[in-house]
Amino acid sequence: MTSLIKKFALATALVAAPFMAATTASAEGEKYILVSHAPDSDSWWNTIKNGIALAGAQMGVEVEYRNPPTGDLADMARIIEQAAASGPDGIITTLSDFDVLSGPIRAAVDSGVDVIIMNSGTPAQAREVGALMYVGQPEYDAGYAAGLKAKGDGVASFLCVNHYISSPSSTERCQGFADGLGVDLANQMIDSGQDPAEIKNKVQAYLSANPATDAVLTLGPTSADPTLLALDENGLAGDIYFGTFDLGEEIVKGIKGGVINWGIDQQPFLQAYLPVVVLANYHRYGVLPGNNINSGPGFVTADGLEKVEAFAGEYR
Repeated sequence: MTSLIKKFALATALVAAPFMAATTASAEGEKYILVSHAPDSDSWWNTIKNGIALAGAQMGVEVEYRNPPTGDLADMARIIEQAAASGPDGIITTLSDFDVLSGPIRAAVDSGVDVIIMNSGTPAQAREVGALMYVGQPEYDAGYAAGLKAKGDGVASFLCVNHYISSPSSTERCQGFADGLGVDLANQMIDSGQDPAEIKNKVQAYLSANPATDAVLTLGPTSADPTLLALDENGLAGDIYFGTFDLGEEIVKGIKGGVINWGIDQQPFLQAYLPVVVLANYHRYGVLPGNNINSGPGFVTADGLEKVEAFAGEYR
């Protein structure tokens, strides 16, 4: 236990430093760059940063985290090109939009850089761009499983609060949920944007215009946190069925307080940690898992929240 605590402390200290810097010197000389589609404002990705930092420290490799500050995918494509041109041993990247990102990723693979797709995209898309494997949560499948769960709880209509509608994987979550319920998505999904005040206002406006809505589905802390405020203000907190993707401090509080029925944990820590471990062992010993790795989905409810609560926003 003491050893584990020391490792967590080391990772936390490393995360506090600017992430364009290497986390540790590499005895073997390997260097891996993780490129995400996340804007700087999305705190959910701190867990990703912690995962890559800890893996870099434990494996003795150099790691970097890079992202487009505003979440612009064209900017992300350029970052992938720049990362490949710098000559790393491997690139770990999200594939949030196949049309925009597949070209730069294929070019990186063709240049001799090993690539692992994480978080977004699909195993089939990872194979198509020449990546070694996919580590993440199949988003449509996760949404579908959530829809089946909600249907079993009596839900027939819902609001999906999509704070990143430009990412196809976000819409897949909403579509999967609708299909699990057996209803049309239609106008039950809103483009909320990422401004907290705007999200809160849009949620309140939708529920006011559609008072028979059975449930709310949010796609992460960016949309869940303002939705919690919206429900508190309009008196629906604890009365309307509420499910969310991903975890965060306020989400965990909501689950514990009975306002959120469940959160879908895709385990982002593993999405960053495992690719570094896989790549390092592949380059050193030529070993590679024989299949993709599903990091989720897993449903988190009020039961068994102790560890989740302790590490929410950090390692969970």
